[in-house]
Amino acid sequence: MKIQTRLQLAELLAVACLAASFCGCSTNVEQRAEAKVQAPPGGVLLRGAGATFPSLLYKKWFAQYGAAHPDVAITYDAVGSGEGVRRFIGAAVQDSERVDFGASDAAMTDEQMAQVSKGVLLVPATAGSVVLAYNLPNFQGELKLSREAYTGIFLGRIKTWDDDAIAAANPGISLPKLSIVTVTRQDASGTTFAFTKHLDAISPEWSSRYGAATLVDWPGNSMRARGNENVAGRIQHSEGSIGYVGYEFANRLGLKMAVLQNKAGAYVSPSEEAGMAALSGAELPENLRLFFADPPGRDAYPIVTLSWILVYKNYDDPRKAKALRDLLHWCLTDGQKAAADLGYVPLSANVNTKAVAAVRTLAPGD
Repeated sequence: MKIQTRLQLAELLAVACLAASFCGCSTNVEQRAEAKVQAPPGGVLLRGAGATFPSLLYKKWFAQYGAAHPDVAITYDAVGSGEGVRRFIGAAVQDSERVDFGASDAAMTDEQMAQVSKGVLLVPATAGSVVLAYNLPNFQGELKLSREAYTGIFLGRIKTWDDDAIAAANPGISLPKLSIVTVTRQDASGTTFAFTKHLDAISPEWSSRYGAATLVDWPGNSMRARGNENVAGRIQHSEGSIGYVGYEFANRLGLKMAVLQNKAGAYVSPSEEAGMAALSGAELPENLRLFFADPPGRDAYPIVTLSWILVYKNYDDPRKAKALRDLLHWCLTDGQKAAADLGYVPLSANVNTKAVAAVRTLAPGD
């Protein structure tokens, strides 16, 4: 089969799974599709699972790479960061859930990493913005939300759209007297972690009550959904709603996104440039785990996160070690070109250089 044909089929499958996920049936469709994937004759099958936040990019990457490397087949199950970490740790998982790599927007804690006897390497693969998408019928203009306003909304204190805290940042704009319904994640989520990490940094009240977490018992009037795609879909169909979701998912559905006040006091719309401004000057520590809870800079979008691919330092099968090393190197080099097209933030040079160096430490085996 020609490479172009393989690529077209792989991308069609990825799109079909994604389309199904927007109607709330992603897990079953993806599991049925992936159940048919086998290692190519004489080749390697790499199985991954985890974060939904980068899943649009990962599916495109893996389809492209697999088409150009017919000896490597790659599957990715977008089940959320928490579930991805659980499967990667591998304790008490079913054979059908075992993975060769995981993915998480919350990285892994030291305690989680200590449970992995093979060792863990956290590889920052991409970055993205967490946006506050909303559904206000007949609302015209640009909705600005101050830090006081959006923390108050998700703390359940601000209950209607015409609240003074919202109106203050939007003078001359008519806001509806409509109840606010937040749309939040019901599964352990790296997107939730990135958002609550930010709230933890800017709100003493949030910090004392909830802190940064992958799973939160949300206060107030809240609807819950699994995965970024289902949060975006719920917002699209729920008047008066607002929810946190990856920019790329909100953008694909044409959702309106709030302009948020950043640390410098400026109101910034989510964009590639604003995301890059938040990442600029970042210095990764040795473990490659770095969070941007409240980035400085007048041009910086305030809620930006890295997203990590989780790999073992040691693999029983040297072919898998080599295949993963080659795949990750491609994702961090040629693959970065696809990030902006899908709404992600390409890694800044200082982050990318350290990530590439870390990938080189994966021994290919004999």
